[in-house]
Amino acid sequence: MITVDYERLELGSGDLLLDVGSGNGRHTFEALKRGANIVAVDLDEMYLPIVREMALAMRDQGEARPHATIAAVQGTALSLPFPDSTFDRVIAAEVLEHIPEDVTAMRELARVLKPGGVAAISVPRAWPERICWALSKEYTTSSGGHVRIYRRDELITRLEGAGLRFLAHHHAHAFHSAYWWVKCAVGVDRDEALAARTFKRFLEWQIVKRPAGLDSLERALDPILGKSLVVYVRKPASVSEARRVA
Repeated sequence: MITVDYERLELGSGDLLLDVGSGNGRHTFEALKRGANIVAVDLDEMYLPIVREMALAMRDQGEARPHATIAAVQGTALSLPFPDSTFDRVIAAEVLEHIPEDVTAMRELARVLKPGGVAAISVPRAWPERICWALSKEYTTSSGGHVRIYRRDELITRLEGAGLRFLAHHHAHAFHSAYWWVKCAVGVDRDEALAARTFKRFLEWQIVKRPAGLDSLERALDPILGKSLVVYVRKPASVSEARRVA
C-alpha cells in the first residue's frame, strides 16, 4: 500500500532516500524498484531484518535495480543518526501522529534533508480521524496510539516553522477510512471480528490484484474520504530562499 506519490516527491534513480518509520518497508521497496539508494529507519527493531530480507529477495528476483542499495537501521525521528544535509529525499509516512514532540521530529527531517531536497509527510486526515477517536478509546490509548489530530493548515504551518516550503498536498486510501471506522466500532484489537476480518481481506485483495475499476473508484473518492493527508515540502536551496520562507 503506497501512500506517497513518487512523482511529486521527484524521486530519481540514484537519489539517496530516508524512509523514517519504515515499518515493514512498503515505501522502501517501491523506491528500490525505482533505483533509489535507501536508508530505512524504524524505532522497532523487529522490522529491520524483514526489510533487509525482502530487499535481498527483490534483488534476487530482478525486481530492484542492480545499482540500488539499502540499509535498515534502528533510530528515532527525534534524533536521527545522520549528519546535516545528507538525503536527497525524505519520507515520513504515518509517523508524526504518534510523536508528542512532533515539532522536534519535523526539525530533524529538515536537518537531514539536503538544500533543494523534497520530503513527503503523511498523517491521518482530520475528519476521518475524529470519527475513529469518537468510536474507540483504544485507538488513542493503546501502545503506539495516535496522540493528535492534524488539520491540513496546522501541519503545513508546523512544517514551514521547521524551515520547509510547502509544495503540494493530496489525500489517499479512501477505502481505509471505512475499514478503520469498522475496526474502531468492533474493537481495534479484535481482528477476528467478522466485519473487520472481511473488510481486511477485501483490502488485501485490492492491493494485490489492483482491479482497475476499484482503483479508479478509490482515486475518485480520495479527495472526499481519503484516510491519509500527504504533504510535500522542499528545503530551501539557499540562505536567501530560507529567509524568504521564514
